[in-house]
Amino acid sequence: MPSFTVFKGSKDGSIVKSQTTRPDLKDDEVLVKVTASGICGTDEHYKQQDMVLGHEGVGVVEQIGAKVSMFKKGDRAGWGYVHDSCGHCEWCLTGRDNYCAERVMYGEGDLDQGSFGTHAVWKESFLFKVPENLTDAEAAPLMCGGATVWTALQMYDIKPTDRVGVMGVGGLGHLAIQFASKMGCDVVVFSGTESKKEEAMKLGATKFVALKGKTELDIGRKLNALLVTTSAQPDWPLILPVMGPDSTIFPLTVAQGEFIIPYMPLILKGLRIQGTVVAPRVIHRQMLQFAGLHNIKPINMEFPLTQEGITEAMGTLRDGKMRYRGVLIPQN
Repeated sequence: MPSFTVFKGSKDGSIVKSQTTRPDLKDDEVLVKVTASGICGTDEHYKQQDMVLGHEGVGVVEQIGAKVSMFKKGDRAGWGYVHDSCGHCEWCLTGRDNYCAERVMYGEGDLDQGSFGTHAVWKESFLFKVPENLTDAEAAPLMCGGATVWTALQMYDIKPTDRVGVMGVGGLGHLAIQFASKMGCDVVVFSGTESKKEEAMKLGATKFVALKGKTELDIGRKLNALLVTTSAQPDWPLILPVMGPDSTIFPLTVAQGEFIIPYMPLILKGLRIQGTVVAPRVIHRQMLQFAGLHNIKPINMEFPLTQEGITEAMGTLRDGKMRYRGVLIPQN
């Protein structure tokens, strides 16, 4: 049987070059040649597992199954965190297939497929067309990073008239600023120091707040929503006073441990803590269309899609030196 090269995690966390055997395509499957792969914090979480890494993939369709109708050979296609769902439950039928009880997600299934490799095989219905004005390297980080922040902004009734806070100017934060700004929102960015102020304003922020040394904040109009994209939990006694009544906090960073927040401000202001996981397909598709229309692009650092390149890129991410999304590019 034919095979292709993939890069897997291992018990000691080192990257292992391997081969995955590819059986004949099923009727609804597509073989994609990888042309760019984003690197996400979740890849770091799985690097000690015996599985193919990577879930922000973009590539060119090389072969299609007998019943594939949305893609043809030569098309560009991308994929993200969710690989499959049942298609008939309440959640699937209402455009929330990311919460299907039978969903197949990165790290849970299809462990022999990933975007860290030369090719990957996916179901047609969980692949997405890439907008023409986005390069493969620009589109790849949108497949998870972009989809994650866009889902928070779209699934929970955030309006163009809302004031939206974004905590952190990093892999998720710099995309959240762009999406919220292009939606028409008044965007307030919170960061540790003034070092990223100019960049945040260029990305679409209307106000920038450096938090270091602050014991009290006055931002004027209160926030309707806050997207927390930092790895550390905010200083809630400092932040909660700028939240408006009936506003929503979205903790978007994947982390272990507990989420801890003071009771009384939560109760007295009627605040909501809204969990959200990646994007259902309809939201994912809209995100790509919106990004293409409004020229929303990640700020990337590129690395070779090789054993050494992946190791370097994941080290850069782990050390907090990625600006702001890492992208792996094949060398052939």
